[in-house]
Amino acid sequence: MNDAAPDYAIEVEGLSKKFGDRVVVRDLTMRVKRGQIYGFLGPNGSGKTTTIRMLCGLLTPDAGRGTCLGMDILTQGREIRRHVGYMTQRFSLYGDLSVRENLEFVARIYGVPEPEKAAREAVTRLGLEGRDRQLAGELSGGWKQRLALGACILPEPQLLLLDEPTAGVDPKARRDFWAQIHALSADGLTVLVSTHYMDEAERCHEIAYIAYGDLLAQGTVEQVIADSGLVTFTVSGNDPAELAAELLDKPGVDMVAPFGASVHVGGRDEAALEASLAHLRERNDLSVRRDEPTLEDVFIDLMGRSRDNFR
Repeated sequence: MNDAAPDYAIEVEGLSKKFGDRVVVRDLTMRVKRGQIYGFLGPNGSGKTTTIRMLCGLLTPDAGRGTCLGMDILTQGREIRRHVGYMTQRFSLYGDLSVRENLEFVARIYGVPEPEKAAREAVTRLGLEGRDRQLAGELSGGWKQRLALGACILPEPQLLLLDEPTAGVDPKARRDFWAQIHALSADGLTVLVSTHYMDEAERCHEIAYIAYGDLLAQGTVEQVIADSGLVTFTVSGNDPAELAAELLDKPGVDMVAPFGASVHVGGRDEAALEASLAHLRERNDLSVRRDEPTLEDVFIDLMGRSRDNFR
């Protein structure tokens, strides 16, 4: 990476993409700093994967412009992809090759010097010692994920694209995976990751929420929560499902979500929300307290206000 390289790994403006008569991404503008972990959130079918593919030149946008790693996404897609590691949700290595054989194969495909040595070093770096001769298809989900990440970073990319990489793996494996991602980011690698998990989103330096083609929120987690304008309360009682049903569609209530024995209630009109909760404060079997909105509260609220463009 030369000294004249821009501060932004990704800088795009007005990106749009249609499939048939469906707008999948609409007028998207975003910037991702080099060395940053940037999270994409949003419901299935919201345009996250389409956006990722446009950013690395795999799809051509219908409108808009931008650069990735200082290169034009419209005209230099092939060159961009030489510097990008792309890890899909589905395990895409060879199940009938061993861990070491998969890594050696990837190293040779990308022209990595001394591929056997590079594969051995990757095995050590990934903590796969003792499993290097095991068939990749026999690995558990967490170990497959670790191997896939190792294969992605073998060619030493400048940008890592992760499309829901931890779906279907246990919490311990997810935590280990994110420890590796932060280590890579600390070394200067830029990471763009799509996820449904709130705890993962909170591990990102910045996040963006996309719903059915529209970018609805972006910034740090703290900025996204603050910009939501939500006022939230936690109502605790014996029957959260009944409470949620009672509060739904009340004046001032924009978001209702049961959490264990409690219900999170949120809205933007504080006076109307307070009025709708007033009768609950008088009940001895309930507790009503003001809370800070969480990222999950904001996520649920944004989902509730999003319109599915495939309906």
